[in-house]
Amino acid sequence: MRSVVRLLLLSTLVVMISACASNKREEEVLPEQTYYENARQAMDSGNFNEAEQNLDALETYYPFGRYAEQAQLDLIYARYQNLDLEGARAAADRFLRLNPQSDHADYALYMRGLASYNLDIGLAARYFPIDVAARNPGEQVQAFRDFSQLLNRYPDSPYASDARQRMIAIRNRMAELELHAARYYVKRQAYLAANNRARYVVQNYPSAPAVEEALIIMAETYQFLDLKKGARDSIALLRENFPDSEAFNEDGEFVADRLKGENRSLMNVVTFGLTGDE
Repeated sequence: MRSVVRLLLLSTLVVMISACASNKREEEVLPEQTYYENARQAMDSGNFNEAEQNLDALETYYPFGRYAEQAQLDLIYARYQNLDLEGARAAADRFLRLNPQSDHADYALYMRGLASYNLDIGLAARYFPIDVAARNPGEQVQAFRDFSQLLNRYPDSPYASDARQRMIAIRNRMAELELHAARYYVKRQAYLAANNRARYVVQNYPSAPAVEEALIIMAETYQFLDLKKGARDSIALLRENFPDSEAFNEDGEFVADRLKGENRSLMNVVTFGLTGDE
């Protein structure tokens, strides 16, 4: 019996020693170039998880090595491709902090903006019908700032053109967000609040596609509130900028009916407008 116990103890000891030796081999630090080449090969083959592991190891063991700056840039890209958008943004922040004078700072700024641009949509939008206009615009605002900083600091950057187009898209999203709120207030018969939201679109996003509908809502709500000058001015702006708008009939008369069928109680409108979010 004692010999059996000794044998079991010996077997356990052998297993533990083998495990320790195995862990040691796993923790063995590879040469700097090996980590970098492994990461590049992984990225070339689309294996961004493996690429990220090698780049993380490269940064851990050789933070000031010959591949350090490029590894930091590659890590931004690998995390972005892995859909780790917050991680990509954090990696871009770190690169800009450590390499403020780098020739690749424009790329880091662009990728930081790109991560923010997609962050508030995420994976769900790829598979489910999500109304972008109804979502919190916080990340879009951050993306706009990043792209704006890129254009101000590096106007000739190869990423400037795409950043500029994305800024336009962000403006349009922000305008649509305000218009979404205006439509909501119309449904709630809060016409004063709807007018305020529509005016904000016209004043702050004058080139956005949402302006046409915003002007229509302005004109109708002004008419309902019996503010004749405001209604006339809104219709004139609509006619000048959107002469073919569906709000005009064949004779050029303003005939929009966004408020049709609503309970047009002036007391309801004023009360809701003054005590609501506006």
